[in-house]
Amino acid sequence: MPNAIPLIDLQAQRQCLPQLAAAMDQVLAHGQFIMGPQVATLEQALAQRAGVAHVVSCANGTDALRLCMRALEVGPGDGVFLPSFTFAATAEAVAAVGATPVFVDVDPSSFNIDPASLDAAITATRRAGGLQPKGIITVDLFGLPANYPALEEVADAAGLWIVADAAQSFGATLNDRPCGSFGIATTTSFFPSKPLGCYGDGGAIFTADDQLAAALRSLRMHGQGSHKYENVRIGDNSRLDTLQAAILLQKLTIFDDERARRQSVADRYGRQLPSQIRTPTLSNGATSAWALYTICTDQRDHLQAALRQHAIASAIYYAEPLTRQPAYRDYPTVPGGTPIADHLSTTVLSLPMHPYLSAADQDRIIAVIRATLDS
Repeated sequence: MPNAIPLIDLQAQRQCLPQLAAAMDQVLAHGQFIMGPQVATLEQALAQRAGVAHVVSCANGTDALRLCMRALEVGPGDGVFLPSFTFAATAEAVAAVGATPVFVDVDPSSFNIDPASLDAAITATRRAGGLQPKGIITVDLFGLPANYPALEEVADAAGLWIVADAAQSFGATLNDRPCGSFGIATTTSFFPSKPLGCYGDGGAIFTADDQLAAALRSLRMHGQGSHKYENVRIGDNSRLDTLQAAILLQKLTIFDDERARRQSVADRYGRQLPSQIRTPTLSNGATSAWALYTICTDQRDHLQAALRQHAIASAIYYAEPLTRQPAYRDYPTVPGGTPIADHLSTTVLSLPMHPYLSAADQDRIIAVIRATLDS
């Protein structure tokens, strides 16, 4: 049996971080394990990269979304529009504050929220009454930024804000604007598999809005006011621990090199994968963080089985759109449903994608795919 090829390879990455243990030892030495100095240093470094005034770190990417909903005073009777083809956390953050997620279809090329479907959903919600349209959560799926110029046009016309869910797109750009600078706020996740991931859970919120940043900092610390034991609002306990911040600071030192390596892997896939499958494409002016390399094929199950037989990992993101998930299927959906999301869920397959995927291993993956689809 040949060596197994994982979807991602964190151990290979660790070999490129010679100062990682020393960075963690520094935290162990000073003992400020929650909100220690590395947390503030990380927030400043991330803000500089995104070109925004504020970064507020938190415990995970789901909390980042939920904290935004709370800071933006989203609650019962409010409708928040979001794509059906996404991880549950996007809708969960809305439902968790008592508001209503309204599901929208996605673009078949980018997999991201479709501006025309969004506009139709907003119009239908206003006509139906009962819900007050409040805002939009976009999702930069698989690392590609959503179509923010078109989405901002829809949002501005409707008087709604945008919160960008960039859990998979940190490092990507659109028209030379980095992900992190879109919407009233952008959230991200530092889950280990993400382009910038820690060794546990972590998240952050990017914003240029001073008042929103102040509310977020208060909310993540039990609603604190001018000091730790003054509580000016009902808050949460959602803080990034210092060890994770130290790890992320080390990973930032190799992040640009890793991003270039991911692009090389994506380019190789794009050149050599057979024409029977649909490979990802970049919209004009966009770069991708390549959090995942996701193809579409009507032979998805057959292909995944063949990859498994050759010890090659693959994954399906997502086998069911949220409109078909038991927890979310009773929430409102854009008129006409989400046929694109429904179809994608039957055809998408994510292949191994990480900066340390060797050319030989990638050739092996491609060879198995070609042989399977030709058989």
